[in-house]
Amino acid sequence: MVNKDFMYGLSKMTFMSKTVGYIEKDSFEWGGSAPESVDVDAEQVPDAPVLTLVQKNGTIAPKFNMIQLNYENLAAMLGGTATATGWKAPTTLLQLRGECVIDTPSGKRIKIPNAVLLSHLDGKLTLTEVSKIACELKVLKPADGSAPYEICDIDAG
Repeated sequence: MVNKDFMYGLSKMTFMSKTVGYIEKDSFEWGGSAPESVDVDAEQVPDAPVLTLVQKNGTIAPKFNMIQLNYENLAAMLGGTATATGWKAPTTLLQLRGECVIDTPSGKRIKIPNAVLLSHLDGKLTLTEVSKIACELKVLKPADGSAPYEICDIDAG
């Protein structure tokens, strides 16, 4: 039985409706930034601010390394063209933008309706580790004004 009071692990990830290949163990991080605020101080109150003005909510910017480098995955994560026998890098500036969905073994689903994928080949070309695609998702406000991301039960949609 899954305890839905916790969120952990990564079972499946899709970006632009395509399943993302294997993600390197321990590489997924939420990233992002803490909320921003400005404190207002008063001369008459020397020991603490009298008001905090919130400037910005906290954000997420997930980062991970994808290690399953077949030609279709290279094209899905880096753009360009995949064939049965190879992959060619994109020749023009490209922006991979779409929905990202992450399912966890703890029964949670993270939905990011509007994300830009920034990615590049990374790692080493050695006999002790595999090359990877270093990825970062920039989470953007959806055009319809809805939440930039949500977390829900997998069986709830």
